[in-house]
Amino acid sequence: MESWSVDQVCNWLRQRNLGELVPKFREEEVSGAALLALNDRMVQQLVKKIGHQAVLMDLINKYQQQKSGLESLTHCCETASPKFPEVISGKNLKSFFARYKTLQWTSSYALPDFPYDVKCMLAEKKCPDHSMRIRIIEFLQADMTKYLEGSLYPNSQQYNIVVNALLQAYPFLDEDGNGFLLWKRALKDRFKYVRRPIEDDEQVLRNKCKFGHRRGQTRKSSFAENKPDDVQVQVEEEPVHLEGSAMDVHIKWLKQEYMKTQRNWKEVDNRMNVTIETRRKMISNKTPLKDILRLFPFLRLPYQLFREFQLLTHMDIYKKTIEILEIYSENILSLYVVRNNPINIMLQENLKRHTEEDILKYMKMTAACLLLPAVFGDDASLFAAVNEEVKVATPVLEVKNPFSVNSREFALYVEREELAQLSDCPTALAALVAAFHVFDIPCPKRIRRTLNFLESLVFEVGSPASLP
Repeated sequence: MESWSVDQVCNWLRQRNLGELVPKFREEEVSGAALLALNDRMVQQLVKKIGHQAVLMDLINKYQQQKSGLESLTHCCETASPKFPEVISGKNLKSFFARYKTLQWTSSYALPDFPYDVKCMLAEKKCPDHSMRIRIIEFLQADMTKYLEGSLYPNSQQYNIVVNALLQAYPFLDEDGNGFLLWKRALKDRFKYVRRPIEDDEQVLRNKCKFGHRRGQTRKSSFAENKPDDVQVQVEEEPVHLEGSAMDVHIKWLKQEYMKTQRNWKEVDNRMNVTIETRRKMISNKTPLKDILRLFPFLRLPYQLFREFQLLTHMDIYKKTIEILEIYSENILSLYVVRNNPINIMLQENLKRHTEEDILKYMKMTAACLLLPAVFGDDASLFAAVNEEVKVATPVLEVKNPFSVNSREFALYVEREELAQLSDCPTALAALVAAFHVFDIPCPKRIRRTLNFLESLVFEVGSPASLP
């Protein structure tokens, strides 16, 4: 850092979300050596915002501490016993230093001092809403960047350390036992978001190549090119090219087999197993759903959707859903909050027309399923459109004539397009829950309590879930 030019210092500031300071640093010709020589009074003159002052001084202090620590370690290695030649030779020495820095980071990490409103929420042990989660993630990302000397590329171990520290300090953030994966994914996404605006920086490009990114792998749309610099735009992924590869043979076979009326289900299962890694990578990279379904059309079928869910979670979602509806149907229908609900009124009218026990039981299970959002105070339009047109992009059920023995219809919609026709209510509910997981779709806040209740029962998290 001592030998950095003014331009390099400015790039360093941009990478640490301190781009506002660049004009002043250029005006004052702050090089790397000048940066390390700054004291508190100089920083106050250069930087107006107290938050930026604190971040800048912390980064400088951390660098000085790391530098002095490594110098002392180097001295120890130079005077080390000849018994350890592998430690002090060439590449091994570099690897040893890298491991030392990682261990030093691990042992010294502590959660940041969150802002006042975040502290109040955490003290009250309230489950954070979406905006509060974003604030927590932003502070964790900024804090990790300081510990990493400004690097925007933490490794998996470091993500684990930070998330574990968060959940140990605030166990109630571990939502239904899935909190670790959710917070880790959110933190990784935040780092990706911060890296995106500086993708033209040469050092960032080198790091991207180091961690598997290929130049030209993504491109900006024409809309993105016309956007102002201060507006974030989505980067459009290039289509996946599999021609000529072994994977292409499997995908071509699956597409052809899907068009047949008599299918070789054993071979379908085998080829879906072989291609699951490619499929999961596409989904994690946010490949458009229509492209995934074009390559893997069998995901449109409830059987294969449930099977994919089972490969990911080792849970039989269909079996669990039937158990949930059988156990909770009567309790749901007896709740006061659903007494005057149109679904319940429709159920009572249809119960009078039938006497067969199986039909009555099915009707009650259907009503209980459709009433779940009302029980938890969620938005029913994000769960099922009953005798209405689907209006939301997230997974939702389209239900027509739910209590009719002969003309009932269930369908799963994703991105306002029909994904699958479903035979009955338990299948429809299982497909809805599975779709969120299989396609890695974030759950809307206004339906979260309903889906959390279902998932806690499907995954058998903790004690049996209870109704409000």
